[in-house]
Amino acid sequence: MSATPTRRRILVCDDEPQILRALKVILREAGFEAVPAETAEEALDRAAVHPPDAAILDLVLPDGDGVEVCREIRRWSSMPIIVLSAVGEEDAKVRALEAGADDYVTKPFGARELIARLEAALRRVSTAGAALEPRIEAEGLVIDLAAHVVQRDGVEVHLTPIEFRLLETLARNRGRLMTHRALLTEVWGPEYAEDVTVLRGHLANLRRKIEPAGGHRYIRTDPGVGYRFAA
Repeated sequence: MSATPTRRRILVCDDEPQILRALKVILREAGFEAVPAETAEEALDRAAVHPPDAAILDLVLPDGDGVEVCREIRRWSSMPIIVLSAVGEEDAKVRALEAGADDYVTKPFGARELIARLEAALRRVSTAGAALEPRIEAEGLVIDLAAHVVQRDGVEVHLTPIEFRLLETLARNRGRLMTHRALLTEVWGPEYAEDVTVLRGHLANLRRKIEPAGGHRYIRTDPGVGYRFAA
């Protein structure tokens, strides 16, 4: 008799009982086990006692701020964290992402989208060795990291060093929403962390070179927050 596969455990922290119930059902049907918590303290306790595979956190909690929970977990864990919140303002998204959240989903949310984001975040962790991956392929785009060569549909695309570094950074964090600050710091250095105009200019040039006419296949924009490599 074959053993029953172990379900991956997902910490879900939300003080609204109906949301918590819905998340438990959605996760169970997707093959996960929900670990519920209603407060920041409960969430931190459960994460510490038996660390889950990932966490879905609300921002507004009765005893604290979900951003602080995220920041605290990040002190000792690299588990994927998705913020699920009714707060849709850009500032809130940026705060959460800069505190270490991997993604941000706004309520009301679609169950399929949430599970897709969660599975993408878990894949990133399981392929953490991708930092050593010499080649990234996505829907006709090939990024040869060792040779610094990019091809689209078999044709080489000539990128400047900054454009290549920008594409490499996004592709290595495939699916992850990266804030302007995170990209600027990673590609240009901390002294450029606020220079969004520079980022937008180079990203527009990069898109002109790699994206097909009439659409953005590879790089998606979250207005006011950042970009993600979505292919």
